[in-house]
Parts: sequence; structure tokens; C-alpha cells
Amino acid sequence: MYLTHPIFFIDRNPSNTIIMSILFQSVKVIDSQSKYNNKTVDILVINGVIESIGKNIEPPKKCKIIHGKRLHLSPGLMDLHVNYRDPGYDWKEDLKTGIQASAKGGFTSVLYMPSNNPSTNNKVQVDYIRNATKDCVVEVLPAGNVTINHQGQQLAELYEMSQSGTKAFTDDRNSIQKADVMKLALLYTKNFDGLVMNQPNDKTISSDGIMNEGIASTKLGLKGIPALAEEVMLARDIELVEYTQGKLHASRISTKKSVDLVRAAKKKGLNVSADVAIHNLILQDQDCTTFDSNYKVFPPLRTSEDIKALIEGLKDGTIDAICSDHCPEDLENKVLTFDHANFGIIGAQTVLPLALELQKELGLHTIIDALSHNPRKILDVACPTIEEGAEANLCCFSTSHDWTFNEESILSKSKNTPFINRTFKTKVWGTVKGSLSTF
Repeated sequence: MYLTHPIFFIDRNPSNTIIMSILFQSVKVIDSQSKYNNKTVDILVINGVIESIGKNIEPPKKCKIIHGKRLHLSPGLMDLHVNYRDPGYDWKEDLKTGIQASAKGGFTSVLYMPSNNPSTNNKVQVDYIRNATKDCVVEVLPAGNVTINHQGQQLAELYEMSQSGTKAFTDDRNSIQKADVMKLALLYTKNFDGLVMNQPNDKTISSDGIMNEGIASTKLGLKGIPALAEEVMLARDIELVEYTQGKLHASRISTKKSVDLVRAAKKKGLNVSADVAIHNLILQDQDCTTFDSNYKVFPPLRTSEDIKALIEGLKDGTIDAICSDHCPEDLENKVLTFDHANFGIIGAQTVLPLALELQKELGLHTIIDALSHNPRKILDVACPTIEEGAEANLCCFSTSHDWTFNEESILSKSKNTPFINRTFKTKVWGTVKGSLSTF
């Protein structure tokens, strides 16, 4: 049976847990940490726990049976970079629609950026997000600001937020410009094993650029964003990590030299990790020639040479994770001329289908690790695995199900994506997280 309209089981009363049974028949397990990896088996989930794994499992009464062509079952995916725009900008997105979009994309956990209004500066704002998303089919982990209101001046209440469960701190797109502030953040977070995330971008170099600086920007007459803006700051951050012995995650790197810098840092044994946004693996600066503002992202789409280096970085483990960089924007801020439109596209629903277009280059297991186990390792949270007795945290997808991503498919409030009307072969059927499911 093919399921196209998921039901979101969300129970706000933990004492009244939804009881369900799901039997996955003849699914191929894709889980590098499981002894069932690469095996085709039946998997029975009862009351949110993987009850049994084997062949020809008899379904219990009132059991939902999932069966289809070339079905795969992996750990639930985790997204290291989403903006749901709530609180403060909920006409673009809100927690409910953002969670629905992420769940539809196969995610059971996300790291939620602090770029809201009010921004996530303290325990109260962390607790608001955690309480508003409690017992949802997607676990929302709030990231806290590094600096108050991501202004880059004074450190936010980092320790207090860590006591509320915040695992990572970032000023999101407001890259930390002052080296002394970055140094202080790396030193301070060592006290509670916190992670500082920074998108490398020296604004004195990128200035008011709107696309990658190169042949394409010159032909189009658009001001460019040099790769140097990313690379100079990333080199600075890595030097600061070596000096402080802190922990750094480089968010959404996009250039060949950035890959080389992270690779060299890891060879030195520094505590540095990195991710890349899916669209920076699929699209390039030449795609901006139509002046379609849906191709305007930050960091900008780079060259084919950069893409090859990013893919190689994923293959050899230099780049740890792939993220959606889900960034909803309303028509008023996106349907404008290219130079005036806001940066960003939505991506929660298309990450896995796009990533598996690179299966020949990367391999299925590398992709799934970059979307499940590795993001959790970066945040030092428990990694789910497919074993008997484990809590169910699963993503079910097919790799031979042609479907078209159109406006009707989009669960986000915003429609800013260049992938509308693109046909994919990979389709997410649904997710399971404990006793919650989208089947």
C-alpha cells in the first residue's frame, strides 16, 4: 500500500500514549550501526518499540502493514539547520507547519536555529520552543544564540541555556565577525562541553554581494560574493580552535578550499566538524542565469569545481553532515528582482530525494549516515539504531517511486524553492518516533 497523506499522531498527554502496531514487510535496512544493515527483513513495531526483526513475521491484530517495491528503512533523519520562523515571523512558517514539512522529509529530529523574534538568548526562550513542540513526531532541539540577539557583541546566557538542554550555539547567518568574541565563546563553552557553530563569512569581504563571484556573476552583471569571504573566516575559526582547544562546527561550507581547510584541521586532531546544505551539492552559480530569486541562497551557489570538492569531502568524511538549510520566505520578500529578494529556500521535504540523486557518487550508506548518525554525533545526542528492543526511530523510503514535487506537495507555509515540478525517484513513505508516526 502506498500512503500519500500522512496522519500526525501527536498526544500532548504522555500518560495517554497512543498504542500502535506497524509491520514493515520486506524492507532493506540501511543502518551502519545495525547488525541487520543491508539485510531485507520484516520489522514489527509495537507501542513504539522494535519488537522483532526477521522473516515472515505474523502481524498482530489491528496492525498497520507497510509493504511496497524497493522499500528501505533507516534511522530517523536529523537536520542540523532549520528555521521555522516561530516566534515572530509565523506568517512565513510556524512550528506546526515546519514540523509537518520535516516529518514529510523523513526527519525525526531537527536543530532549530535561534533567528526568531525574540531571538533565543536565554532559558525562557529555549523552554518555549521545547514546550511548544513536546511530544511531536519530530524532536525539535533549540540552538541558542552565541551572542545576545546575534549582534556579535556580548555572549548570550550560554550556560543557562545548556542547563535547559541546548546542545549548540550559533548566530546563524550573522557570522561572528569579531575574533575576540569567537575566542571567548570557544573558551567559555568548554566548561560544559558546548558546541559553537559558525557560518564562515567575513562581511568585510562578502559585503553586499548577492551571488558567487565568478564568470556567471560577471556575465549577469551581479555583485559577487567571493569564496575568500568564507575561507578567510573559516581559517580564522580553525586557528582559534587550535588555540582554545574548543569545539567548532562549520555550518554550510560551500567552497573547495573550505573543504581543504576542514580536512587539514581534522588531520591535526582538532575538534572541528562541518556540514553542507543539500542545494550546494545539486545546484551551481550558472543556475542563476534565469534571475529566478529561488536560486538566491547563502552561502551562494558555487561552481562545478566546488561541488566536486564538496562531494569528495563527504566521501572521505571531511564533511560530516548534509542539512536542508530550510529557510521559508514569504512572497513579499522573495518574489522580487534577484538583487532585492531575501536569501533562502525551503528544503525540509526535498533533502533525501535530492541527496539520493548523488547515490552513484556518494553511495547510499554515506548519504544516510550524513543525514542520521553523523548529525547526532556532532550534537552528542543518542543515535537511534535498528535493533530488537530499541525504541523505534525510523524513516521508511522507496527508491523507485516516481513522483513530482509540486506546490500541492509543499507542507510549509512558504513556497520558495527552485525544485517545484521536479520529478524524483525517492519518496519518503513515513516516519516512526516512539509511539508517534506519520503513517
